[in-house]
Amino acid sequence: MNEQEKLEAEKKYNKWIVVLSIAIPIVVAILFGVKIPNVEPLSFLPPIYATINGFTAVILVCAFLAIKKKNVVLHENLMTTAVLCSAVFLVLYVAYHMTSDSTKFGGEGIVKYVYYFILITHILLSIIIIPFVLITFVRAITENFERHKKIARITFPLWLYVAVTGVIVYLMISPYYI
Repeated sequence: MNEQEKLEAEKKYNKWIVVLSIAIPIVVAILFGVKIPNVEPLSFLPPIYATINGFTAVILVCAFLAIKKKNVVLHENLMTTAVLCSAVFLVLYVAYHMTSDSTKFGGEGIVKYVYYFILITHILLSIIIIPFVLITFVRAITENFERHKKIARITFPLWLYVAVTGVIVYLMISPYYI
């Protein structure tokens, strides 16, 4: 494929990137506020989805190392796995919040401010990262590797931050689960 064909192939995905980048946070916000009546709380899920976040972080680092070693196939497989892990995380996270009340952080003093800083940046970046991941993924599958590399330099640290801070938020709030 020449550069023009790669750009045309990439453009075919732009509508989906925009729709998903807007729809996912809106649907999550709406579902976050929905409580399913007469359903047992899925209180076992937080350590599972926190583990998935940790696993995603490890996968992202391994994928980074794989591409540095020019192991493209391993990189592709790891990145596909990271996308799938993030999707599974999201489903479990929403399921938990649709069946359980939110847990209030009980820490005090400086730790409370640290927690809320990490939580707020985690939430904001988890929304911002969606189009970055989608664009980066599309540029890879359309074989527009130069453009893929440029955005991956932004996507990787943001996504890694979101994955790692997801684990940190869980570890900080886990003592306060009922």
